[in-house]
Amino acid sequence: MKTCTASILAAVCGVTAALCMPVAQAGILEGVNHTHWAINRFSVDGRTGLDVIGPWQTGGGGHYSVSGKWQPGMTVRVDWTTGVAYDPSPGFGDWPKYLEWVEKIDAQTRHHSKQVSVPAYTDHSTCGMTVHFLPCDEIQVATSCYGYGHPDYPIKTPLNLPEPQSCPATPNRASAQGASL
Repeated sequence: MKTCTASILAAVCGVTAALCMPVAQAGILEGVNHTHWAINRFSVDGRTGLDVIGPWQTGGGGHYSVSGKWQPGMTVRVDWTTGVAYDPSPGFGDWPKYLEWVEKIDAQTRHHSKQVSVPAYTDHSTCGMTVHFLPCDEIQVATSCYGYGHPDYPIKTPLNLPEPQSCPATPNRASAQGASL
């Protein structure tokens, strides 16, 4: 009898503990590109958005689970690579010309990494994460279940932002330019 009571008590405690733990809320990892560069690759905390996102477009399609309970000071790490949107390959027939093309593409490729604050989601459900890529290598994230462009979506930044003539110098931008991750 003691064994049965102990087993039941353990089961009840286990269920109670499971119900009290924060639950991760799974969803989609998407990107919104507000720049003239292509986002050739991006990830949030190591989880990859699957598609290349062209200039002034949306895309992505990976999976991302937001922590069940928002905490003040919560951040995510966003890694991304920018480059030319489209520059057709000359093919392999003329090897020197192909190598020149590869060098040109590589010269325009930049690797970036940034810790970004996660906005509070205590008053709404989360449906994954949307990363907004802004001019000057700025990033914003949203966890809203509404899609970009919906009146209740929290980020109202227009998709087609003009590129500024120059960007303010920041330590993060200086180290990101041309740095390999």
